[in-house]
Amino acid sequence: MKWTITDRLDAFPERAEDFLRRDPVLSTVPLTVLARARAGVWPEVLLAWLEDGEEIHGVAVQTTAYPLLLATPSPGSAAALAQALAGREIPGVNGPVAQAEEFAAAWPRPEHDRMAMRLYALGTLTPPSPRPAGTARPAELRDLDLCVAWYRAFLAEAEPSNTDPDPTDQVRARIVAGELVLWEDGGAPVSLACYSTPIVEMSRIGPVYTPPEARRKGYGAAATHAASETAQRAGATRLLLFTDLSNPTSNSIYQALGYRPVMDFAGVHFG
Repeated sequence: MKWTITDRLDAFPERAEDFLRRDPVLSTVPLTVLARARAGVWPEVLLAWLEDGEEIHGVAVQTTAYPLLLATPSPGSAAALAQALAGREIPGVNGPVAQAEEFAAAWPRPEHDRMAMRLYALGTLTPPSPRPAGTARPAELRDLDLCVAWYRAFLAEAEPSNTDPDPTDQVRARIVAGELVLWEDGGAPVSLACYSTPIVEMSRIGPVYTPPEARRKGYGAAATHAASETAQRAGATRLLLFTDLSNPTSNSIYQALGYRPVMDFAGVHFG
């Protein structure tokens, strides 16, 4: 088996994307990143696929300033990918725990920090109880500055090693696609929740952000519930989200909404 690496979207074979689509739950992040790269949200992308003849056995995707995303279930394939990528700038790696750890152990730069994450899938969507005051509405371009500020604040809290200098283009594209939901109370936005446009009937919730002064009032749960309903109306039958395992509050909130654990992931950043 051999890894092939390219920075050209048009060189990525259809059978490699079919490999991801066979398990859209575990391949949720690579699939959505690939779709956004094709939409022009990220002008630079690194793509890799592991093949044996015509058979694909693994895929990896990476965009500027973000970790490498692994979908490489074959034992030893993540380490082989690390060797194949030697000399490139890879800020980190993200994937199922065993795959991420295998890649990190073979990468020449040391581990700087790591985030333990859990992938959840929705069972039956349950409204938050008690329901907080306010209503949901889709974000509009007039909300761009607010949404960008909240996106940056989310990244600063949840992904401090992320070096993306400006998420404005990404946020604008998501607003235009209808993927951002705001929860308002008294006519003012108090929380933000996003969902990804369904791929193979799969959609992922996130990020979810509530500014510190509006927390502990149920707004984040309400925004997440509203974004989940919006994704379902858009055609999603598989709804997913990731949580930071160091935050027991968010894990309990999402479980109360009907999300159930699927698998643990690791995000490893290199020094």
